[in-house]
Amino acid sequence: MKSIDKIPTSKIQRASKLMTTGAKIGVNYLKYYGEKIVGSEEKAKVKLDESNASDIYDSLKSLKGSALKVAQMMSMEKTMLPQAYVEKFSLSQFSVPPLSAALVRKTFKRYFGKDTSELFDDFNFEAINAASIGQVHQAEKDGKKLAVKIQYPGVAESIGSDLSMVKPIAMRMLNIKGKDAERYFVEVEEKLLEETDYALELNQSKTVSKACAHIPNLLFPNYYDELSNDKILTMDWMDGVHISTFSKANTSTERANKVGQALWDFYMYQIHVLKKVHADPHPGNFMVSSDDELIAIDFGCMKEIPEDFYLPYFELTKPEVLNNPVEFEKQLYALEILKETDTKEQTLFFSEVFKELLGLFALPFQKEEFDFSDPAFFNQIANMAEKYSKDDTMRKADAGRGSTHFIYINRAFFGLYSLMNELQSNKIVVNSYNSMIIH
Repeated sequence: MKSIDKIPTSKIQRASKLMTTGAKIGVNYLKYYGEKIVGSEEKAKVKLDESNASDIYDSLKSLKGSALKVAQMMSMEKTMLPQAYVEKFSLSQFSVPPLSAALVRKTFKRYFGKDTSELFDDFNFEAINAASIGQVHQAEKDGKKLAVKIQYPGVAESIGSDLSMVKPIAMRMLNIKGKDAERYFVEVEEKLLEETDYALELNQSKTVSKACAHIPNLLFPNYYDELSNDKILTMDWMDGVHISTFSKANTSTERANKVGQALWDFYMYQIHVLKKVHADPHPGNFMVSSDDELIAIDFGCMKEIPEDFYLPYFELTKPEVLNNPVEFEKQLYALEILKETDTKEQTLFFSEVFKELLGLFALPFQKEEFDFSDPAFFNQIANMAEKYSKDDTMRKADAGRGSTHFIYINRAFFGLYSLMNELQSNKIVVNSYNSMIIH
């Protein structure tokens, strides 16, 4: 893939790029209306989605930063977007144009005051992986292979202006609207700002890897403070394949269950013991070693789980609470799903909706073992998402319903469920993390 020598960093440059894309989309719609008149409306719509997805992605990948991160997040929402968008936006997890060698050298000079040759014995200027916020290079020092993550220029500074431009897309993705929606958007912006702070990521990486080192079949790289700063992060080079590559090639249920159990235990231990969770569970953040061990390599997006959210959230996974109208309603109020200002009809409607939603979400927690390869479970999720996306009452609901913590906690869970299904793990011991708790 051709490298790039320059990234638009000013608000005007970035807005101009998006406006150009908007003009292309306008042309796509004109073609759609013409093709719909003379041919099949269904085929015309498919072609429109493909053209729009391609034009939007091409624009975002040249901008990089939070605009591209939004596309990456959207690619995980398989039930909310047409397939053309999911396929195109998912490329942001692995495949975007990397920075040129000249721009990489400039970044090192700016943040270290040194060239790569002064810091490493060897440095490969060809990026191994380029994503939304940064790209990874392989290097060597004192006989040790290293992975060096470099943040794209201007990413942190452009988050606010980027998000204001792509806000309508993000709002649609998160299904939030109305006068109270701003508080949800603030949550997204704060998390994106955290992801551009590599010094914070360094500390989070070291803390989580130390706390979870005892979990079976789970590996972490070591991190190097002296070769890291706010915009550059250096860690061990980990040999393995991305979890999606492993899943596509694997035909062994035993191997799928070994990797899946490690992934599940890792998340359950974080959530229930650390009360802080890796909230960006897309395939690019996990690898599998040659011994079928899970490798976790990115801790830029971590979400703390406050006790006043954790307790009611997991109370709602219990059948005795789900089936007790008084207790169920109590937890819905605690999670801000129900509000004191709701009418009787609204209270009844949202109680019924969330009983169905939470009842399905909670199924894995109500069994000793769970089969994440079961298509019926994921078909139910997809059907329910489609059902409520078309529900007029749900679509007209005000945005101030539900705690802001739902955004990243739900993202963590549905990302986890998606990865477990991709692995086709079918015999996962749900509460095995309990035996790993260090007293």
